[in-house]
Amino acid sequence: MFDKLIDQSRAKSPWIFHLNAGSCNGCDIELIALLGPNFDAERFGVKLTGTPRHADIIFVTGPITSQSRERMQRVLAQVPDPKVIVSLGSCPISGNVFRGSYSIEGPLDKWVHVDVSVGGCPPKPEAMMDGLLKAIEILKKKRRAE
Repeated sequence: MFDKLIDQSRAKSPWIFHLNAGSCNGCDIELIALLGPNFDAERFGVKLTGTPRHADIIFVTGPITSQSRERMQRVLAQVPDPKVIVSLGSCPISGNVFRGSYSIEGPLDKWVHVDVSVGGCPPKPEAMMDGLLKAIEILKKKRRAE
């Protein structure tokens, strides 16, 4: 009984976690702006959490550096299933201007399954909101499948 109640409440309020894997902070700033009063992503029930153990959706920014790769994998392993991974910006998708550098081990989909990719350097808030809504829908489908 309690499990069903918890599942119903979690469906209406997905929590997101932001993971910086070596970014320049452009995407990070835009993600925080998305949660502010201008774009108000919280109207969809989204809440930013400080720990991956409470997260449902993970936003990964940055080109995946040699120093951040192992830490990123450890953090993603802490996120309970079902989870949705969103690559935010051009860096985790392709490496962007850092591609080919000695310290870049990206793209992100080389290391984990990416559910949603939002391109741009940094991505526009509208594109990030669209990616967030897609991630919420994917999360609902994964929960129904369990």
